[in-house]
Amino acid sequence: MVKAKFEGREKLTRKLQKLVPEAEKEYAKAIETGARELAGAIAARAPRDSGEYAASIEADKLSSRPGKSQIGIQQTKDPNAWGVFANYIWRFIEYGTRAHVIKAKNASRLLWRNETGDTVAAARVSHPGQAAQPHIFPTYRAMRKRIRSRVTRAINKAVRKVAAGGGP
Repeated sequence: MVKAKFEGREKLTRKLQKLVPEAEKEYAKAIETGARELAGAIAARAPRDSGEYAASIEADKLSSRPGKSQIGIQQTKDPNAWGVFANYIWRFIEYGTRAHVIKAKNASRLLWRNETGDTVAAARVSHPGQAAQPHIFPTYRAMRKRIRSRVTRAINKAVRKVAAGGGP
């Protein structure tokens, strides 16, 4: 999730709303632009075995996806907050998995289709694990300064407009 963190953000937001109501609109636009840009960059760096995972990466307003978990774990009360959403496998791709054994839980055997389409059955399978393919958080760290700068410029633009007599 893309987030600009400020100390005392709620107090600052209330003051800004009184002085510059336009600042919240500019802030919301900047956050949306940053989230969409970040989602595009993450999708571009995502591994592409089938392309299905990369296609699942998208930015959206958190309020329009209640109950869905976004990439990252921080919760927010910000009505303008945007997040980056992806298929649940993002964490396995980003961090990798170690080698492990998969056992049948509710049946005596696991069933699946192999590469040739034949049905295979086994009581247990050794999974070799998956090497980590970091693409989300390195991309976010690379873009974080740019996104924060965009938000700061948007708020400053609204403040300058009011200061110049443009009024709210």
